[in-house]
Amino acid sequence: MTFTARPSEEQHELSSTVRNLLARRSDSAAVRAAAESELGYDPELWRTVCEQVGAAALAIPEEYGGAGFTLVETHVVLEELGAALTPSPLLGSGVLAAQALLLSGDEAACRRLLPGLAEGTRTAAVCWAGEDGRWHTDRAAVRADADDTDADALDAAGGTEAGWALSGTATLVLDGVGADTLLAVATHGTGQVGLFEVDPAHAGVHRAATPAMDTTLRFARVEFAGARAVPVTLDASALLPALHDIAAVAVTALQVGAARRGLDMTVAYAGQREQFGRPIGSFQALKHRMADMLVAVETARSASWAAAHSAAHRTPRLPHDAALAKAWCSEALHLVASETVQLHGGIAITWEHDAQMVFKRAHATSQLFGQPHEHRRRLFRLLEQAADGHPAS
Repeated sequence: MTFTARPSEEQHELSSTVRNLLARRSDSAAVRAAAESELGYDPELWRTVCEQVGAAALAIPEEYGGAGFTLVETHVVLEELGAALTPSPLLGSGVLAAQALLLSGDEAACRRLLPGLAEGTRTAAVCWAGEDGRWHTDRAAVRADADDTDADALDAAGGTEAGWALSGTATLVLDGVGADTLLAVATHGTGQVGLFEVDPAHAGVHRAATPAMDTTLRFARVEFAGARAVPVTLDASALLPALHDIAAVAVTALQVGAARRGLDMTVAYAGQREQFGRPIGSFQALKHRMADMLVAVETARSASWAAAHSAAHRTPRLPHDAALAKAWCSEALHLVASETVQLHGGIAITWEHDAQMVFKRAHATSQLFGQPHEHRRRLFRLLEQAADGHPAS
């Protein structure tokens, strides 16, 4: 299969459609109002994005109520959401939860849950990271124990195996407070890791919003105390590494969008702000700095798109491309955000200006699903394994 790490004509049209919609419905005031709301996003805008664009359905197969496209099209939408800094559950529900279900291979769970996620009428959140704030692929902070007394609840959910009870705490749960369904990564038996479906309305589940540096991202802390659960898969050993890579790649789309936003607002400001009787954008030193910002944005976009294609087609290069893209895009957004603040001067650190939102987005997303140095270390390990003739892991 051959492809190019650039948008097709149809993807350009999708990008333009989303950008025009967000220009009308998600300006700076709307973004701030949505971030301060109870859910952390505008449900009316989310409904519109799902109905008019099909954002949540793009990467879900048609047999599960989706549009039957790929993660590349979802990537297009995420990049535009990132450029507008628009809060939405697309990353947590439309990518992380939906892909977890698809990777699980549980036909019944997919048919039961994915149609609602594709429509955007329901959202799901993956409870994965522990107290250390890390999304481990070989262990979990939550523990699952078999509970044969929960047969009635299991039958109501359409399950056929023994019921389970969860205990422990998951942190950094994306859009976890308002999610209609929770998917918990939990250890069971002698150390196996599985994925479990939990109804957040059940007793034994406590959710609390977690303050974040980036107010446009909403996290939750979810505590399980004997919460009833239905297994989606009892063996998530192959699911979690792939899901981690897919999530990291999706974050890079938000980062590229935010970097583009920082560059655009800086260039516009440099053309308006005057010093010594002329626009500051005419000064050679500042031209060079903005040129460096452009290089950072374009190289990050290339890395991000290459990784998106690997994720969409599940190529053997996905671990390599995901690690490279997440490290590169995180550093690129850091550079652009820093220069955005510096070149705007004092106004950039005020609450009223959007530059501080780009800066916070840079710091927050660099931590999501692995920090740059962690991905670089993993990339070097993968390259060493490839040189030695070992398969990627």
